[in-house]
Amino acid sequence: MNRHVDPTALGGTTRLSARKATFGYDQRVISRDLSVDIPDGGFTVIVGANACGKSTLLRALSRLIQPSSGQVLLDGKAISHYPAKEVARRLGLLPQTSIAPEGITVADLVARGRYPHQKFIRQWSVEDEAAVIDAMEATRITPLSHRLVDELSGGQRQRVWVAMVLAQQTPMLLLDEPTTYLDIAHQIELLELLATLNRRDGHTVVAVLHDLNHACRYASHIIAMRDGAIVAEGAPAEIITAELVEEVFGLACIIIDDPLAKTPMVIPRGSISHGDPVLQE
Repeated sequence: MNRHVDPTALGGTTRLSARKATFGYDQRVISRDLSVDIPDGGFTVIVGANACGKSTLLRALSRLIQPSSGQVLLDGKAISHYPAKEVARRLGLLPQTSIAPEGITVADLVARGRYPHQKFIRQWSVEDEAAVIDAMEATRITPLSHRLVDELSGGQRQRVWVAMVLAQQTPMLLLDEPTTYLDIAHQIELLELLATLNRRDGHTVVAVLHDLNHACRYASHIIAMRDGAIVAEGAPAEIITAELVEEVFGLACIIIDDPLAKTPMVIPRGSISHGDPVLQE
């Protein structure tokens, strides 16, 4: 099995990549000499157990943290060399935790996604207004537009933050656990939206997800991490095996075909499988 796939070797391109990058927090190294290419126009999902470095990699790719050695490259240039507004015009980021200013309405928070497009003498435009309206409609929060963000449930707030990132209208979207706080129906709704933005509109999407079956169903490219290192990457059908899941998550399982999507589906063995001849195959 080819556990590592170079997108450029398959005829693809990459606008966002890391080259022998070492990064972490203070004196604690999370990943050392890590190299990765994000396939341009793909839906990449980063998976792995808790504290394996998924979110740290996403933060490094978005310039929230700087590598102590090596580089993160955006459009062929070190991302640290771009002005902050220029980075924000090229990629939108939804971090794992976001705090809204006190007393701000939903519409006003979503409108802040237009900040990278503002200039000193440029006033709010028809294009800005349209972008905010489209983002709220896409995330189905239009009825909440005049509500205070502080008053919303966790799931509603998460959809507002996603709308703000969409209003940014960047070609690349980076999302750290975007389905957090969402019930199962809204999780699927959001993932369907991201898939539409990717496949219909050509956005490059990179997301950290905990649900491996969601990753297999929606991703075109999966990056599996363990202990700060990439242990496998590629299309779900090419890399997701029972052996990989046990290596990455420590979970005994079987892999079957999703009856609808025909993508790999992970079925944990667990104690419930004891004595079940189907799951003992």
